Order: sequence, then structure tokens, then C-alpha cells
Amino acid sequence: MERYICIHGHFYQPPRENPWLNEVEMQESASPYHDWNERITDECYARNSASRILDNEGAIVDILNNYAWMSFNFGPTLLEWMEKKAPETYQAILAADKESQQRFSGHGSALAQVYNHMIMPLANERDKHTQVLWGIYDFRKRFGRDPEGMWLGETAADTPTLEVLAAHGIKFTILSPYQAKSYRKIGETNWHDARNAHINPNRPYLCHLPSGKTIVLFYYNAPISQGVAFEGLLHNGEKFTRRLINELDFHSTEPQLLHIATDGETYGHHHRFGEMALSYTLHHLHKDPQAKLTIYAEYLEKHPPQYETQIIENSSWSCFHGVERWRSDCGCNTGGHPTWNQKWRTPLRASFDWLRDELEPLYVSQMLQLKADPWQSRNDYIQVIADRSEESIRQFILAHTQRQLSIDEQRTFLKLLEMQYHAMLMYTSCGWFFDEVTGIETMQDILYAARALQLAESISGKDYETTFLQHLKDAESNKKEYRNAAEAYQAIAKTTMLDLLRVGAHYAVSSLFSVHAKTQQLYSYTVTSEQHENQEAGRQKLAVGRARIRSNITLDETTITYGVLHIGDHQLLGGVREFRGDDVFHSLYKELSDAFNKGNVSEVIMLIDKHFESHSYSFWHLFRDDQNKIMSEVLGQTMHAIEGDFEQVYNNNFPLMLAMRTLNMKLPRPLQVIVEYMINKRLLEEIEADSPDLDEMYRLHAEAERLQLKLELEPITFAVSHRMEEFMKQLEEQPENLPLMEKLNKLLKVLQTTTLQPDYWHAQNIAFRMKQQLYARHATDHEWQNQFSALYDNLNMKA
Repeated sequence: MERYICIHGHFYQPPRENPWLNEVEMQESASPYHDWNERITDECYARNSASRILDNEGAIVDILNNYAWMSFNFGPTLLEWMEKKAPETYQAILAADKESQQRFSGHGSALAQVYNHMIMPLANERDKHTQVLWGIYDFRKRFGRDPEGMWLGETAADTPTLEVLAAHGIKFTILSPYQAKSYRKIGETNWHDARNAHINPNRPYLCHLPSGKTIVLFYYNAPISQGVAFEGLLHNGEKFTRRLINELDFHSTEPQLLHIATDGETYGHHHRFGEMALSYTLHHLHKDPQAKLTIYAEYLEKHPPQYETQIIENSSWSCFHGVERWRSDCGCNTGGHPTWNQKWRTPLRASFDWLRDELEPLYVSQMLQLKADPWQSRNDYIQVIADRSEESIRQFILAHTQRQLSIDEQRTFLKLLEMQYHAMLMYTSCGWFFDEVTGIETMQDILYAARALQLAESISGKDYETTFLQHLKDAESNKKEYRNAAEAYQAIAKTTMLDLLRVGAHYAVSSLFSVHAKTQQLYSYTVTSEQHENQEAGRQKLAVGRARIRSNITLDETTITYGVLHIGDHQLLGGVREFRGDDVFHSLYKELSDAFNKGNVSEVIMLIDKHFESHSYSFWHLFRDDQNKIMSEVLGQTMHAIEGDFEQVYNNNFPLMLAMRTLNMKLPRPLQVIVEYMINKRLLEEIEADSPDLDEMYRLHAEAERLQLKLELEPITFAVSHRMEEFMKQLEEQPENLPLMEKLNKLLKVLQTTTLQPDYWHAQNIAFRMKQQLYARHATDHEWQNQFSALYDNLNMKA
């Protein structure tokens, strides 16, 4: 009888964008990457698009796009980020779905997902429908087809949620076997108790719904899924393969589908090289006659359900208590803080529910005044979220309003929809999953709530925030830093919150450190300079000007006047206000310019206070990425001076240090710090040079070993990996460049003699492509083939 195996990966990260900028800002904890999305993409999402299959000697014999052989879903908000920031990986995921359709009888590997991973049983009816509709629209836009299955956030399910899936044409979803209540063969009368996972997970089950509709449920194999996620099953691809094969029932006479489901991040992020264990398994299962690789939709077409099931209401895969992890102190947590509690979950959800319900009458009444259908407009707003171009916004407004709107009414219309958008994002499940209400995931949800509050107040003039904060006070923190979520809101959300003046302040301050442009895109804003005057006197700088700031999302705009003084280092003082006419501006410019030209800094500061009053800004009002960029620039001169002193100490004392090491004497700590710094600096500089001096790299590494110095391995190996990728891209563009190929071979040979362990993943992908596309074309060019074969071998790849 037919036996099948399916491996499903749920690939998802919570949305991390600043709600005002619509961009992920720098996250230092992800260093040396810019942010966690970027880091996890490199460690997991990209790796699974080109995963290695190794031989017994550990050499790469093939590269596999795992997504084309498995079942998977990606969170829509993650794919939105990936489309902009990791386009190669994004395109590989889309290509995998198309490839899989050829392999799996016309069915694609990709499943859709409810839009922002909301816990569906805790959502109201309207939010349930919007989440599913947005998930379907996003999927169609990306994969070019209708989704057959849909992943529910945390597999959290109840009958109303299944009704919504079925109502919108979703054929199946995946649940934990612990979510099954009962089952029976279709046509039988008596139900069998399935609680505590007493159900055969190797079958699909039909679920009849009160509306008369049906949906198919697949209950994944829990023990193997658990083994993959938490028990080290990915440490060995052969072990993983055997575990799957051995779980099949070779005595059964009915078709069976052995399937597992885990977080996709398991394959490479949570478990390094987990993607290689997965590709090994997929590769070997494809060849194994004992079972056939498949995906859910293909199996469902070939083997419709012979059994039916009922679910346990309000259940999920990651909370023993159902969905309590997202609304109560149920005892489920990450386990890192045994003395903490999660009593904050209940008041946090109550705060959000209050806000959602308070905003609804404002939303409905305003939309009706604009002659728009409130809920149809919201359900369709995903069209704008997916394409925020001016033309897309214009067409959307025309299609969803029954009369021509003024520009102010258009802005209100867009603000109302953005308010609803953020009121849904605030329910992203990650805000309740972890241990602390002031943690990064929970504060991200609170930031979305803050954006919804700000929009509501700008539309109505009503203060919703004061009451919201009263609710948040009940969400008590486990940390001493903030007593409750209300204090964290004041400290974090309020300081993150932007308006057009704050955007103007960033533009004004950053103008001191960048080349002036007439028009520039500043995250989700467009800035058009109308006048900009820059003056310098030594280290001091003054910028005065006016500019138009426009939100690309709500179309709000204003013209600002600014004056910014840079005294030196991080000492910045500036003012921004709305433009008050040419005469006022010229008076402002003349006064500031005259005072600056006289060298009277005190007077400039006094004039900024006089003209801008409370609208004063400083370095701390810059957005995160520019703070880092400008601080590095400001520190440049200081670091140059320090490094000059270090260089002198290093050169003057090097013979002495060698003598001390020869005598097994320990270097004094100050001297060791200086020498380590200089060795690491010189090595990084050599790596990043246009043409690295290989002998110097070798010498510096040998010097570090001889003096028993500590190399900063992470930034150095990261830099080496990046340079190898750059060189290989150059070679791919210039494949006849034999001197470059020879240099790469020498570089790889030098690196093999060091303790560095660079990641050649990107370089190997390029070499693999070149081997497939170019090697045969050079059949008569023995020098080219010899050099390339050596390069292939040096990259640990087997011909």
C-alpha cells in the first residue's frame, strides 16, 4: 500500500518594523548583522534555498532548494520584508513553489498564513475574516495562485476560525494531535476519544462545520516533530531519515501520510546546519522505495479523507492549556525566569480589546461620512499595504468611495485604514508568548497600539491615550526598571512616536552630515528641500533651511523651517517648526547666520531657543540607523588620534614583547590590549582592502599566534566571508579573469593555514552556478579548467 512522507516548516518572524517608519531599525543584539531578520535570513531562510549535500568526506556534492521538496509557509509580514531586503532568497522561495508544482502533481509546496500571526480564537469575527482575506491576497500576489491550505498562528483553532477558513475556500490546515477531540470512520455512528493525542496522525480527517461546510485537518506526528525541534534529531541527517522511515506502519493496508511540522527556523537558526540534515533527508527519501515524498494538497487529491474528526475548542500547539498563553498566567513560558509571572497577559489583552472596541465606532462613523463601506474597505486595504505607490493609493480611494474626496478627506480615509491596520498588528501573538511585558516582542505590539492611538486622536481630536494607559497600569512588570506596561509605554513608545515635525528634525540634523539633495526618501516619508544653507567654521557647522515633509502612507504633509548647530562631537542643538512665511524665514536665517559668522555660539543657541521655543531637538532625536552612522563619523577623528598613539606603542615595544614571550613572561595587560587591538585592526583593514596582501595577512595571523593574542573572530570571519562573496561575484561577472581566480585560490590557501573558519556559503553558491553554466564551455581551455577545479576544491566542493 502507498506510504508517503511530508515535512512541513512554519517560517515566521514577528514584524519588527518601526510603525512610523515602516522599516526595521538597527538591532545591536543581532550584530554583526543589521537586525534579527537579516541574521535569521542568513542563518536559515537563505540556507534552505541552497542547502548542501555532503559526501562521506564532508565535501559538497550537490546543492538543494529544500523549499521545492517540502511543505512550507512563510509569514506575509516576513515575506514583505524579504522582498525588499533579501530579494535573492525571496525569489528562490517563489521559484521553489513553481518547481514543486511539477513534482507534486500540479500542487505547490507553499501554504498561506493568517496575516500577522494573530491568535484566531481570541479574535473577533471581523478580525478573523480580515486576517484570512489578507493572508490569501498576499499569497496570491506572491505565488500567483490560490492557496489550498493555510497555517493558523500557533495552530490555534476553534470552530468559528475553521468556519472562516472554509468560507474563503481554504481546503485544509495543520494541527497538533493534542488538538483532536474525537474521530470516527465516515459513515460510522460512534465517536472515538482522541484526547491526549490518541489519534492516528497518518491520515487526513474531514471536519464537518455547523454551516454545512467542511475542512480537512492534518494532525502532525508529535514525537518526531518534538525530536526535530528539541531533541537533537537534526544533528545527523541519516538518523533523521531513519527515524521517519521507521515510524511508518509497514503492516497497514491503508494509505498513510507520515508528516511532521516544526518552526522553520529549526533548520539552520535554532540548530546550526539543520538545513543540511533536512536536505540530506529530502534527498534520500526521494530515492527510497519504501515511501514517497509528498505535500498535503497532493496527498489529499490522491487520498481523500476516510475519517472525520472534531477538535478541542480553543486549542493550540504550544500551550497545554489551549490558548491561555495569550490571555492568562497559565504557567506556560520560556523557562528562563522561574520567579517571574505572566499575570500581565490578561490586562494587556484587555487593554488592546478596549482600544479596538473604542476605535470601532470612530472608524465606522467616519468611513460612512466619506461614503465608504467600512469593512469591505478594510478587507481590501491589503492592496495598499502590498503596494504603497501613489497610483495604487489613488486607485484604491477611487474604488472604495462613492464620491470625490478632498485632499483632507483622502488623508482621513487613509488614516482610518492605517488605524485599523495597526489595531490588528497589535494582536501579533509574539507579544504574549514570552515572559515579560516590557520585552521587545510585547513592546512591539504596544508600539502598534501607540500608532493606532495617535491616528485616532489626529482624526477625532479625542484623547484615547489617558484611558489606555490606565488599563496598561494593571499589566505589572517583573523587572525593576518599569513597574508596569504604562511606564514602559511612556519611556519607549512615547519616545519612538513620530510626527511630521520629528521627521523634519531628523532630516535637519542629518543634513549636517550628508550631501544635500533636492528630494530624498526618508523611510516612509518624502522630503523636498525648498532652501538649504550650510555654513562651517572649524568643527562647528550651521544648517538653516526649509523643506516639505510628506507621509507616503497617509499623504499628510507640512512645510517646516529648521536651524541646526553642530558644536562638535555629538553636541547638536536644533529647532524645527512649521513654516511661517518668507519674511519670518529670512529674518531667522539672517540672525542665525550673523551670530554664527561672528563666532558667537552662545548667541546662536539663544536664537535657536528664541525662534523655535519648545520644538528643540538634538542628536538623540535622530532615527536609530543614522544615530549609529553619525556617531561613527563623529568618533572618526578621535579614533584616528587614539590609533596613532597605539601604533607608536606597538612599533616601539614589539621587540620587547617578543622577548617577553620567548621567556614565557606574561605581557602587561595595557600592552596586550593595545597590541591585540592593532593586530585585529590591521587584519580587518587587509581583508577589506581592494587587493588584500596575502603575505601580510599570513604574517599578522602568525604574529597573533606567536604572541598568544586574542583575535576578534566574529567580525574577522564575517569580513572574510563577505569579501569572498564579493570576489566570487566579480569572478562570475568576469569568468575569463584568470588572475582573479588565481588570487582567490591563493587567498583560500592562506586562510586554510589559519585558525579562522570563514563561512563560504555565498561563494560556494556562485561556484556551483559557474560549474553548471561555464565549465563545459571551457573544455579546451586547460588552464581555465585547472584554475577553476582548484577553486572548486579549495571551497570544499566535489566535482
